Amino acid sequence: MFLGLAARVDGATVASIEHALYEKRSVVRMLGMRRTVHVVSVELVPIVHASSTRAIAARERKRWVDLIEHGGISTSPTRWLAKTENDTLRALRARGEATAAELARDVPALKTQIKFGEGKKWAGLVSAGSRVLFLLAADGRIVRGQPRGSWTSNQYRWAPMSSWVPPGTKEPSVRAARAVLVERWLRTYGPGTVADLKWWTGWTAGEVRHALSDLAVEEVELDHGPGIVLAGDGAPVRAATASAALLPSLDTTVMGWTGREWLLGPHGPRLFDRSGNPGPTVWWDNRVVGGWTQRRSGEVVYRLLEDVGGQAIEAIEAEAARVADWLGPARVTPRFRTPLERELSS
Repeated sequence: MFLGLAARVDGATVASIEHALYEKRSVVRMLGMRRTVHVVSVELVPIVHASSTRAIAARERKRWVDLIEHGGISTSPTRWLAKTENDTLRALRARGEATAAELARDVPALKTQIKFGEGKKWAGLVSAGSRVLFLLAADGRIVRGQPRGSWTSNQYRWAPMSSWVPPGTKEPSVRAARAVLVERWLRTYGPGTVADLKWWTGWTAGEVRHALSDLAVEEVELDHGPGIVLAGDGAPVRAATASAALLPSLDTTVMGWTGREWLLGPHGPRLFDRSGNPGPTVWWDNRVVGGWTQRRSGEVVYRLLEDVGGQAIEAIEAEAARVADWLGPARVTPRFRTPLERELSS
């Protein structure tokens, strides 16, 4: 998210982004579409929660109640989980903000180990603390606050959601929230397809079509078949000036559609992992032309996967230097390693 903003917002710094997140609190980290953590404006929190997170929370709660019972932790798993959640909330409110480790000292039940995936290759143990905090966040009761250490850390402090979103904020109906979310997606990413929306939201095709039925939309013809735009938004647009960008892994633009051939070309196998997660990408003239990474030395390196010409290379070189300067002493390694990113980092 930090790197994505640095690529798009002139003058964006780590300090200015942290100010918006943790001091001004105009944006919030929350679980949203496709069970993924997003950063959204405070105004969008009830929309995302009603449209997407609420259903995810219900599924996850049922799953972990079953694992608590089958793991022999409690014969009353729903009651055990509710008590642990309430104890955790009380401990968090008393502290104001706290890490998972700090809360586990206050609530010993959070240290309980829960078995998952028995009989599978990926079977293992997970602490109740990580699951309880996940469920509390999915229910919209707590929020990820400032991490320990630098902005690259993934060890977050937690805080009550009321410290970000005003208490009493009303949540719309699921139907109304889904219509708002689809309208915003079409305004940002359109034209798109039902398949794009189904993938991006994590909803069923029927749920997407239901949301579309509440909006004024038009069908348009795309290179790969029929698409959808908001009514009145089908006119041609002026081509943007060619420019270079180095976008981070899991970037919102790369992840905007499930049909990506028009921006990705044939480069997907080099730039995505086997689960479909994109690594860092190099862009020229609004399409992907290569990949990049930061080495342990701090050097930002890239590789082009097609001939883009001298003007593009000069612009990409300048952008790579800018990104290296922006990162400074920080080191970033994508969580999902792709074939090209691994090659470049070695």
